[in-house]
Amino acid sequence: MDFPGGRVPFTDQLHFEGGPFTQRPPLSCYRTLDSKGHSIPEAQVLHPVDKELALRMYTSMVKLQTMDVIFYEAQRQGRFSFFMTSNGEEATAIGSAAALLAEDHVFSQYREHGVLLYRGFSFLDMANQCFGNVRGHGKGRQMPIHYGSKALNFQTVSAPLATQMPHAVGAAYALKMQGQKAVVAVYFGEGAASEGDFHAALNFAATLSAPVLFICRNNGWAISTPATEQYRGDGIAGRGPSYGIPSIRVDGGDAQAVYNATLEAREIALEHSSPVLIEAMSYRSGHHSTSDDSSRYRTAEEMQEWRARDPVTRFQAFLDEAGWWDSEKEKSLRVAVRKEVVEALTAAQKVGKPPLSDLFTDVYKEMPWHLAEQQEDAYKHAQQHPEYLHGVPLS
Repeated sequence: MDFPGGRVPFTDQLHFEGGPFTQRPPLSCYRTLDSKGHSIPEAQVLHPVDKELALRMYTSMVKLQTMDVIFYEAQRQGRFSFFMTSNGEEATAIGSAAALLAEDHVFSQYREHGVLLYRGFSFLDMANQCFGNVRGHGKGRQMPIHYGSKALNFQTVSAPLATQMPHAVGAAYALKMQGQKAVVAVYFGEGAASEGDFHAALNFAATLSAPVLFICRNNGWAISTPATEQYRGDGIAGRGPSYGIPSIRVDGGDAQAVYNATLEAREIALEHSSPVLIEAMSYRSGHHSTSDDSSRYRTAEEMQEWRARDPVTRFQAFLDEAGWWDSEKEKSLRVAVRKEVVEALTAAQKVGKPPLSDLFTDVYKEMPWHLAEQQEDAYKHAQQHPEYLHGVPLS
């Protein structure tokens, strides 16, 4: 059939494809380490992780895991209002971050602070943002965990699901038009893949041949909605080929596998000027957020079973097997990191809040008249009701 919509062969058979009529096997899941962290001899590892890189990756995973525990406890103590952890998803964040270069841009969802941590964002930077103090990236105007860093090419987190995906494609297209040898990595969950922006972004990227890596953390739960109620097809990776996008499914608990898949995907994106879709199977072993109690929608046995497959422990076993790690190094690292996290929280909590004037800046180069009037009204109200300021300066 020669038609503008496509060239395909004719058939005289009435046959429907997909759904209950065709039982195609699902895409396989690439891994290099077994569930205990031991290397799989026959695994294809195109990009071996050497000692230096492995130690950096593992150190970053320990930092992320430790920070999550302590920051979560700080929120429970009422020190700030909200937090989300990466429990069970550490290898997806760190493994992919290790495969990206500094010039690559990152658009995250809200559970990829490990990528930012790997890039050099400090515990203190994160604590300042969560407390919303004057040194925080958002100057107190964003909710906690909405990190961002222009210096690290990490776009500020936005709460609405999937809105970052079309933006990431546009950024990747801009890099391509500028002739830069860089890609954009955009992270999202399988729940976000139910949003219209997901489909628009994939089609946009494919038709414009934009060098963007779509990295899905399929953790099995969109808050309390299980994956079985989110889609009927072959997960998220199964959607890529229909858009003309090379796709892969990878064990999100295997840091080496995620690293290999992301690095190979980056090379494909640059060499072929093509988007790539990566689905990392990364079970969320913690609560969705501090506003969630996951024990109300999944069993304790299920969570215990997955916590036993902790990605950090798996990668530690890989280091042990290679002779690059031991119990003394482990103890020393854990103690040092915990001390650093606690010190960062303590220091950030002592920093003052941004001035009231910061509510009206960073949008316009020159403040328009209507915003100036609003600022004046806010100052008058604050002066009449100083009890509302709680020590916050006007300017």
